[in-house]
Amino acid sequence: MNFNHEMNTPFYPMRGLANPHLQTLLPRVFRRRILLEPLWQRLELPDGDFVDLAWSEPPEEAKHKPRVVLFHGLEGSFYSPYAHGLLNAWREKGWLGVVMHFRGCSGEPNRNRRIYHSGETEDARFFLRWLKESFGDVPTAAVGISLGGNMLAYYLAEEGDNAQLNAAVIVSAPLMLEPCAKRMEQGFSRLYNHYLLGQLKQNATRKLVSYPGSLPIQLDTLKKLKSIREFDNAITSRIHDFKDAVDYYRRCSALPLLPQIRKPLLIIHAKDDPFMTPDVIPLENSLPSNIEYQLTEHGGHVGFISGTLKKPQMWLEQRIPSWLSPYLEETQ
Repeated sequence: MNFNHEMNTPFYPMRGLANPHLQTLLPRVFRRRILLEPLWQRLELPDGDFVDLAWSEPPEEAKHKPRVVLFHGLEGSFYSPYAHGLLNAWREKGWLGVVMHFRGCSGEPNRNRRIYHSGETEDARFFLRWLKESFGDVPTAAVGISLGGNMLAYYLAEEGDNAQLNAAVIVSAPLMLEPCAKRMEQGFSRLYNHYLLGQLKQNATRKLVSYPGSLPIQLDTLKKLKSIREFDNAITSRIHDFKDAVDYYRRCSALPLLPQIRKPLLIIHAKDDPFMTPDVIPLENSLPSNIEYQLTEHGGHVGFISGTLKKPQMWLEQRIPSWLSPYLEETQ
């Protein structure tokens, strides 16, 4: 395992903006303008539910191109700065990009009595198989951001050599869910907890209004939830047959499963990520040689802003395509 790749492709934060909270929040300023118009498609699932896809271009016209799938973070979507920024970067590389929205994350509540979570790999598995069956067998990679990164790691570990991917990248993933949930309830990170909980409750409210009884909670109880942990205890764990939030966190944390991954994988994590604790960092020499782990001093949570104020650079939009290129292009 190459544990630290800093000497070859280091991340240098924008001068004066190394603070982890600035790194976390400023992508919404610097990557505010969307540089491409996505093509939307609804994919019906075997259980009668659906997920929505946002493509960088019509997939029927790009069957010959390498593909990159993006699995977004908690309550993320195509409109998250990292999502449309990366899709545009892949388009500029000549690759086909697509965001697979988790159930209920594309603006419309999903139909069934279930939601998404950090260890729910069924939809990703179905989608990746559908992708290959529908548009042919070309080099394909996936990128998982935050919650989507833990889910992607879980999928890769479950599938081993059978994973429908040539390579993958995971960014700012809460690979140990329980300590990360505790961190979100401490200090300045409580602001992120408050914001994300608000998004979760808003989404859950839309679902209950559209499909009464589709969640194991009533609207008046939903409004009283004070943390993501309480949300997971009242909804996520109950709807997916976990005993409680702690049981969910411990059973779905991907860090212990990383040695089972067989596909080439790059994991990017910043030491100063305000969503995380050192618990998410694997022990050096604990991972197989197919996993490259890049641990940066700075970067915040899915931030990694470099360059200057006059010319800001989204480092992930350079680092990820550069790392994936050998796996997507040299096999052509």
